[in-house]
Amino acid sequence: MTAAIWQIGSPADPRVFTLAEAEDLLPLVRRITHGAYRELKPVRHLLSTLPPGSGALYEAEEDYECIVKRWVAKMERLGMVVKGLWLVDFDTGDGYLCWRFPELRLAYYHSYCEDYDTRRPLREVIEELDPDWAC
Repeated sequence: MTAAIWQIGSPADPRVFTLAEAEDLLPLVRRITHGAYRELKPVRHLLSTLPPGSGALYEAEEDYECIVKRWVAKMERLGMVVKGLWLVDFDTGDGYLCWRFPELRLAYYHSYCEDYDTRRPLREVIEELDPDWAC
């Protein structure tokens, strides 16, 4: 097995993935996301327990924002399109391979004009459309 080397890019330069490229990158995306999720967990707890208007609440909100922004930046540098918290899309050139933490694999797809709520099982899309990116 050869090690994959990922090109870190600019969020301004969209990346188009084949299914194989997205599947190869997913373990790294999962690790980064899981780490950010674990880092955010105690901050979320603090936010739910601190009194409104307290200085500690303000600090916890800043910590929350910092963790999420750092995660978003990492995902964008890897070429993902961030659609929400722990939700990313891999652009295929005609739609998106859709993944949300803690899913174990890429299993969904949606077109550019659709979103998470209308995503379809990936295997169904491949069987129906036989897209170039699935080869």
